[in-house]
Amino acid sequence: MNPFDPRSVLFAKHAQHVVLIHFPIALYVAGVTFDLLTVWKPSRELAAAVYYNLTAAAITALPAVATGVVAWQWQLEGKRLKGVLLLHLVLGLASTAVIWLVWWLHFRIRRTPGGNLTAYRLPLELLALPLVALTGHLGGFLSGVNNG
Repeated sequence: MNPFDPRSVLFAKHAQHVVLIHFPIALYVAGVTFDLLTVWKPSRELAAAVYYNLTAAAITALPAVATGVVAWQWQLEGKRLKGVLLLHLVLGLASTAVIWLVWWLHFRIRRTPGGNLTAYRLPLELLALPLVALTGHLGGFLSGVNNG
């Protein structure tokens, strides 16, 4: 298999998921980091950066989930999941749901003139970070990246 052959990249059974998953993770972490900075130093520019990072994280989470499901269907031919792979799927869906929930909180406030973000958004964002990290860790374990 040639690593520079576009067909090997586009049609590998899992390559798209492995590549795409980094976007929602990085965008969510950046959005939460910017949100923490807005607590320390309120700024419209930082608030905009939070919103756009969370928007991009939510949008890119969808193809990441879709390619994960496709990889499952191709590699395991739709067999019943168990163990770490099942946990990775459940945590991935939970992570995606929380990312969308956090995005929705920010979206709702942007549409409300003079609205303030809810006090529970930061605890929710911070609780979601380990969820996203654990999901990514399990994915790395499954792909062989985290194996010693």
